[in-house]
Amino acid sequence: MSDTDATDQTTKEKMCRDHGAKDRIFLVVVDESEEMQQAMRFACRRALHTGGRVALLYVIEPAEFNHWAAVGDLMQEEARAEAENLMQKMGEEVLEYSGQIPVLYMREGDRRDELVKLVNEDDQISILVLGASSGSGGPGPLLTALMGKHIGKLRVPITVVPDNLEPADIDEIS
Repeated sequence: MSDTDATDQTTKEKMCRDHGAKDRIFLVVVDESEEMQQAMRFACRRALHTGGRVALLYVIEPAEFNHWAAVGDLMQEEARAEAENLMQKMGEEVLEYSGQIPVLYMREGDRRDELVKLVNEDDQISILVLGASSGSGGPGPLLTALMGKHIGKLRVPITVVPDNLEPADIDEIS
């Protein structure tokens, strides 16, 4: 790349950051899978390089214990506390990787439905970043659903990050 090309690229990146790219939000769905870590790292690196931000979504699935209401309530409280702890940990990692405090979303319900609702409610969400498992079980239930019958319900592109990428590989492509 010539000096002129490098200068042009730097100017384009600065213009992108100065004219609305800071409003670009890369949304990552938080769970405890290994592939989520790769997706989060990719989203952080893209946000860092484009002046965007990372948002994290955690959906608490409803407790399926309906025998006694008090036990079901306790299970929901415990699930919420675990979700809050995980979101705090992931938020710290986003701050470390991207240099910015993430936008945090917590919802209760079906993960696919809540994800679709959020993406369609928040106009600043520009890209959904999901990790894909390379194991024999397939890419994961959320990605499988979104690439299937739910694909038409999203108004943003999906970036899929395979779980077999090393951190250096992610840094290089992002």
